[in-house]
Amino acid sequence: MIQSEDNMKHAISILFLCVSMVTQAQTYKPWDKGGFETHQYRNLFVEMGYSPKEVEAKVEEVFNDVFFGPNKVYFEVGDSMGYVSDIKNNDARTEGMSYGMMIAVQLDKKDIFDRLWRWSKRYMQHQEGPREGYFAWSCKTDGTRNAEGAASDGELYFITALLFASNRWGDNTGINYKKEAQRILNCTMPREADIPVFRGFGQQQADATPQKQRIFLIDPDTKLITFTPDGFGQRFTDPSYHIPAFYEVWARWADDGRSDYWKECAAQSRAFLHKATHPETGLNPDMCQYDGSQMQGFGGRRNGGNNFRYDSWRVPMNIALDYEWSCADRDWQRQYGERIQNFFYSQGVNTFVDQYRIDGTLPEEGEILQAGGFRKLRHSIGLVATTAAASMMCSHPKSKEFVDALWTAKHVPFDDGYFDAYYDGLLRLFAFMHLSGKYRVIFPKGE
Repeated sequence: MIQSEDNMKHAISILFLCVSMVTQAQTYKPWDKGGFETHQYRNLFVEMGYSPKEVEAKVEEVFNDVFFGPNKVYFEVGDSMGYVSDIKNNDARTEGMSYGMMIAVQLDKKDIFDRLWRWSKRYMQHQEGPREGYFAWSCKTDGTRNAEGAASDGELYFITALLFASNRWGDNTGINYKKEAQRILNCTMPREADIPVFRGFGQQQADATPQKQRIFLIDPDTKLITFTPDGFGQRFTDPSYHIPAFYEVWARWADDGRSDYWKECAAQSRAFLHKATHPETGLNPDMCQYDGSQMQGFGGRRNGGNNFRYDSWRVPMNIALDYEWSCADRDWQRQYGERIQNFFYSQGVNTFVDQYRIDGTLPEEGEILQAGGFRKLRHSIGLVATTAAASMMCSHPKSKEFVDALWTAKHVPFDDGYFDAYYDGLLRLFAFMHLSGKYRVIFPKGE
């Protein structure tokens, strides 16, 4: 009898172990179809053991930190406008404004969305002249422009967020969102314009005289997004600007007669990311040539432009977004997700730093990109966030450690006083949206 009971207990133990192993395998199995096809999204937090109630509360908490908390980066102006500020640089950037709009439309915050759009259109967007339709990438918080040129990722997000707003709220509530998106798209087609020569990052030379040059958001030869639409920056790209799924949105709902073109841009962008990410570490450079090769001279090794640093952090999350929405490149994306997590795991989930050479070695001091007056390697929560978002593509058990690290990380100042409420805060919020299933393709009602 005793032996029979022992055998029974042993059998039950084995059964529970098998059930646990099967459950774990299912929990960490990325989906084979994307949101464009299924209209379904994973809540990876819940799959990994967090309760739906605490996930909802956590997302709300992180959102409030960014938009309404004591370290907020969102500020309202009068009755109808608002802006997102890079606090440490005391400006408003198309990056942050368009991120804010994407967050607002995803979370159904129409008032915030409309305020940000009105501010962007009034102060940032060129309403006429050679850059008509484009946005000045940086403005003072009173709306005065710091530069006239555009940074291409701003237009990328503005267009997509506006199309989603059209799908979610319609175009008869005070702003014709689709018309605004179509105008930007039409203005970003290649054209010739008399534009002052720029150095490369949107800073106009004091003695520059207008010269006839082509201006374009997407390089017409490679069908890849430019670093800047005019000047030196149109000669190369930034891997973190590549979000193929956004072009899929344009192909479906822009109604601009270029659907096939946008699908080709998506395919070329996916192919580019294969070339721009290191085959062993998964790391990508801050900027690079259209063929994925490293920059030479300006932007190269001498100032760290070939290294993985602030812009680069966004790539794991951007690739995860394309995986979640389209799954068009799922085999490579799964391999990439585990490759880059394996690298950061080798550096310590709670200790990896935020800048590396793409081969995984540490940069020399002169290569480290400074921020907020500090030139220092840190374990930044923005990168903690994007590496966690990559878990959406991963099946290995390590992915849970990255998710748990994000969940428990505190967004507080470092011991030396450095604190980035803006970039770290926005990437943190995006990652929580991804992992909770709240970063979605927004379809028109009834579709």
